[in-house]
Amino acid sequence: MTDDIKHPEETVTTLATIAAPWSREILAQRVDHDSGLQILRLRIKEGRSRFTILDLDAPTVEALMAVMTEWSED
Repeated sequence: MTDDIKHPEETVTTLATIAAPWSREILAQRVDHDSGLQILRLRIKEGRSRFTILDLDAPTVEALMAVMTEWSED
């Protein structure tokens, strides 16, 4: 899924929307900054109006993936 949003300093591309337990929704987005910085943005929607937004760089995503993979294989 791609919904490109262009702001003067960044381009946001939606990668996936995931339904999570307890009526939460996780939106994964790739954010490309004009400076060359690339981040993964996770937007967690809880209910109608509460959001948690995490902007993660590649090393942080790799570390988080390792923890999540280990947890899911247990």
